[in-house]
Amino acid sequence: MTQQIIAKTVNYVKELLHADSSGHDWWHIERVWKMSVRLSEGQDVDLFVVELAALLHDIDDWKFNEENSKTLSRATKWMHDLHLDSSIIEHVTQIIKGMSFKGAHVETAMMTLEGKIVQDADRLDAIGAIGIARTFAYGGHKGRAMYDPDMPPIQHDSFESYKSSKGSAINHFYEKLFLLKDRMNTDMARKIATQRDQFMQNFVQQFMLEWNGEA
Repeated sequence: MTQQIIAKTVNYVKELLHADSSGHDWWHIERVWKMSVRLSEGQDVDLFVVELAALLHDIDDWKFNEENSKTLSRATKWMHDLHLDSSIIEHVTQIIKGMSFKGAHVETAMMTLEGKIVQDADRLDAIGAIGIARTFAYGGHKGRAMYDPDMPPIQHDSFESYKSSKGSAINHFYEKLFLLKDRMNTDMARKIATQRDQFMQNFVQQFMLEWNGEA
């Protein structure tokens, strides 16, 4: 029964996000879903909750619909329409609400292991080679510069400040991506993040050398 619900949810999310070009498309969801399952191996978790949260985590994203993000209207309606137990709906919505990075100096702790796993999977997809590609895809989607040396990165103290930022794609590495390695919750995620972070560090170093005509 649970696998039928997961299959239905896959189809639902695919339909919603198939045309996205910001890096928050179905393929992002699929990668987070698969990584969440991988990080769950050997852990005492409710895999059904993990999979549902991974699949539904971006369909009410604040970056695309501020109102939906406040109530998780799509995600909660979908789960209610499936007649899921209220405890499952509450757990999944709790995870989704705590998922997003909200600024360098803003705490985003997860209450359950299921939430920590899905948060790790989402953050892993924000770093490394895929993370670099998604950063520039999102920057282009929002009409932001690749890099502006006159606009230094900001370590945001509030979610409102972070949300309103118009910084360049390169700034995003300093404002968020380089911070994620040390914010992973699980041992496996920390190990994966170390390699992906180094890849990004090398990329930005090379980017700056080329920007300054030194390479």
